[in-house]
Amino acid sequence: MLSGQATLAIKYKYPITIRLATLSSMLLLIFTFLIYPRYLGLIDLEDIELQEIIIENIPQTQQFERPPPPARPSVPVESEDEDIADDLTIEETGLDNFEAWDAPPPPPEGPRVKFIPYDDPPQPLSRIRPVYPEIAQEAGIEGTVVVQVFVDKKGRVKDTVILKGIPNTGLDEAAISAIRKTRFRPAKQRERPVGVWISIPVNFRLK
Repeated sequence: MLSGQATLAIKYKYPITIRLATLSSMLLLIFTFLIYPRYLGLIDLEDIELQEIIIENIPQTQQFERPPPPARPSVPVESEDEDIADDLTIEETGLDNFEAWDAPPPPPEGPRVKFIPYDDPPQPLSRIRPVYPEIAQEAGIEGTVVVQVFVDKKGRVKDTVILKGIPNTGLDEAAISAIRKTRFRPAKQRERPVGVWISIPVNFRLK
């Protein structure tokens, strides 16, 4: 019977106990806030020295225009016109009017040729007719190519050296090709055929 009364007493006192404990906690919390100083979160900043920025007016750089590059030289282009051959002339090369038949001294950088004396110079059996290169025709290039030729004792061309040429035009090659196709009457020394060096000019002219 006593245990039942004790249990009933605790049951009635429980809400009061909870309220008293809660009120005590709140009072303790308020008292704690009042005792300790309030933190305001203020930070003392040191004085910062300001630097003065000076803006100067820089004069604009003068721009110079570069001169245009020189124009490229015109490159000969193969023509589609088949009538080009009508306005060009290749002078026939003859040896009748050639004054000095003696072999000239070899060029400074060319091969050294051996001079062979002779009484009668070699004579071509036909006209030397070179083919005018198309690239030289289109570019309007003309001139004289001097070729040093060795004609053996049978009248055949065995070796050629360009003494005076017009390089990169095809004229040198055309002159050599025409001379190599030509047969000669060999030179004679005391009525005997000998191989000798001679110089032959080949003329290329446009009308």
